[in-house]
Amino acid sequence: MNESLFYITLIQNSIKIDRNSLLSGLGAWLQPLCARSLSLTSSQNVSETPPARADSTFKVTMVPGDGVGPELMTAVKEVFKAADVPVEFEEFHLSEVQNMASEEKLEEVLSSMKNNRVAIKGNILTCVMLLFDHKQYLQSYEAESSIKLDLFANVVHVNSLPGYSTRHNNLDLVIIREQTEGEYSSLEHESVSGVVACLKIITREKSRRIAKFAFDYATKKGRSKVTAVHKANIMKLGDGLFLQSCAEVAELYPKIKYESIIIDNCCMQLVQNPYQFDVLVMPNLYGNIIDNLAAGLVAEPVYRLRINCFEGARHPFAQAVGRNIANPTAMLLTASNMLRHLNLEYHSNMVSEAVKKVIKQGKVRTSDLGGYATSDEFTRAVISNLAI
Repeated sequence: MNESLFYITLIQNSIKIDRNSLLSGLGAWLQPLCARSLSLTSSQNVSETPPARADSTFKVTMVPGDGVGPELMTAVKEVFKAADVPVEFEEFHLSEVQNMASEEKLEEVLSSMKNNRVAIKGNILTCVMLLFDHKQYLQSYEAESSIKLDLFANVVHVNSLPGYSTRHNNLDLVIIREQTEGEYSSLEHESVSGVVACLKIITREKSRRIAKFAFDYATKKGRSKVTAVHKANIMKLGDGLFLQSCAEVAELYPKIKYESIIIDNCCMQLVQNPYQFDVLVMPNLYGNIIDNLAAGLVAEPVYRLRINCFEGARHPFAQAVGRNIANPTAMLLTASNMLRHLNLEYHSNMVSEAVKKVIKQGKVRTSDLGGYATSDEFTRAVISNLAI
């Protein structure tokens, strides 16, 4: 397949402040000032880093996930060990399809993520089935974690890497997706037998929040255009509210060009001429579709980076489990970005440069890139290119 290697960076950030703890610590006289819950979002506090422990190492929550996730995490741990990275992993095995799932287990993982304030994870496969037993819980662990941690901004940076040519080279665009409401609100019910209603929730507050995030991101990163993706021609109230909110926020940023585009046309334009886009902002479902489309544009492997929760693959690649053929590039670049988030610039650059050297040299490539190397061989090649 004529594809180029690339990586996708997906940033989400939300650090909650516990109001009750704040009040108990500072006294009841602060209650009038704390009438509303407080939160700092990534647009305000991107650079916040978890504190190093006394032994100068960082504790990171690790969730290998399903499919080849555990194998890719092994590659990360081997590279980190070889590079002497000062990170200690707190590992949890969580899965909806391997009888390793429970609300208690999820809460344990979320508690670890809140305490450590940074995590790296594989993809958690969600069960796909009809659940008409109302005792069953409809919300996936991925969606539930996003909502409980208020990970509202899902930022995907589509950036081609040198060394593997495709139809679209030198891509550089950003996909920003709201992911705490919309179609993934998990509000479904069977009105009468054979009739199911699924609610799509769009609010002005969250639409304006994600729009502001997108324009702040564009401003900070020196980007010139933000495009809102919608289907307001059909969903006139829901997507109409999202589009109106984006337009209102756009007026506050006169130096950033603002456009809008219908989701189906956006898909076609991305395939034909992705260079016309800079920053795209959209509701939940559209973002999920568009970032998968972007992955197909430039190539596998891809990785996701969720703020304080760095994710190394879009899909679990279950058919490759145990075959030693999965490409560790995505997870290793995710780990490199995680180190940068921790202000471990030296180690971050060491890992990312080693991966890029292996790709550019083209001597060790896994089957998805047209080669014959195993996962272990690729990992060893990266280790041998570490500038220790």
